[in-house]
Amino acid sequence: MKHYIAASVATTLLASSAMASGLDRTGQPIGLIFEEGTYAEFSFATTDVELSGNDRTSLNPFGSATGDVGKRFNMLSGGFKTDITEQLSLAVIFDQPWGVDVDYPTTGGSALLGGTMAQADSNALTALLRYKFNDRFSVHGGLRYQETDGEITLAGAAYNATVPLSGYNVKVGRDGAFGWVAGVAYEIPDIALRFALTYQSEIEHNFDLVETTPAGVPFIGGTTLNTNTTTKTPQSVNLDFQSGIAKDTILFGNVRWAEHSATDLVVLGALGGRDLIDLDDSFTYTIGVGRRFNQNWSASLAYIYEDADGDNLVSPLAPTHGMEAIRLGVQYQTEKMKVAAGVRYTKLGDAVAAPGGTPVANFNDNDALSLAVKVGFYF
Repeated sequence: MKHYIAASVATTLLASSAMASGLDRTGQPIGLIFEEGTYAEFSFATTDVELSGNDRTSLNPFGSATGDVGKRFNMLSGGFKTDITEQLSLAVIFDQPWGVDVDYPTTGGSALLGGTMAQADSNALTALLRYKFNDRFSVHGGLRYQETDGEITLAGAAYNATVPLSGYNVKVGRDGAFGWVAGVAYEIPDIALRFALTYQSEIEHNFDLVETTPAGVPFIGGTTLNTNTTTKTPQSVNLDFQSGIAKDTILFGNVRWAEHSATDLVVLGALGGRDLIDLDDSFTYTIGVGRRFNQNWSASLAYIYEDADGDNLVSPLAPTHGMEAIRLGVQYQTEKMKVAAGVRYTKLGDAVAAPGGTPVANFNDNDALSLAVKVGFYF
């Protein structure tokens, strides 16, 4: 079953390569550690986001359209795995787990949020060891090093309700920090069954900030402030499973919990301790089936559902709430290499952008399209 198991697992490169709750983009997969022998892989994914809404007429009688605020983003990932002994394996995985790209047009867009933008990127390198007690039970764990940075601009009439903050900008300097990973797996190789439970710790960053304040802010208006703040990227738990259910057919799935509410960006300078990020925890569920057609070709189809906590009042910097998606993947494999490609359509959950808890814009009927390719080599 080796070949078509690989097909179902390989297409998980699209599991989170679209806008999801919080800043989650990859789902932090560790399936590479279960590959056979010595193996290396590289993947690329791109996502085109259609994300638009309208000002609420209670605040803007014209109900101005925001324009498309979602920006296309790309992701790279890769990894290497080898066996140190018959029982001990090593894997090194690179991914870009967290990010956001939101930009409200300043011309012909929202009167309440026009000019608001958020951008954040991250790179992570994870070193994992796996120890097999026997052919059924194993444990895995290791360290993760992560770097991230970003920038936020607040603009539009919605940010002038109490203090004139429209035009505020903060640049978040790049910071690197460590976290850890731990998990356990149970397998029955004869029927291609595997359950893998993996915990990934939160990672705390100490960011240097450069704040530019609008002229109307009392006492410090029109100045540039150098400050700092501490924030965390979420802890998470992944449960991955797969099992053969018929000849050349496999059932697979994933349940992921991520504590996005632990991620904040409290700015102590111009905003006096205001949190610029307001995110909800989420559960993401994936269920799918993989099928091998012959010795070389296989394919998989999966359904993904994300349930975000709380109501649909969200930050304008991440104006979605939950999602549903369909993912289709195909793979060609020989003894020494495999090539996988996938496409994912995501229906983004409706949400209400609410800076400071005040509803200002409705976001409905938005979606995203993701494409990805992965190349793997056995040595």
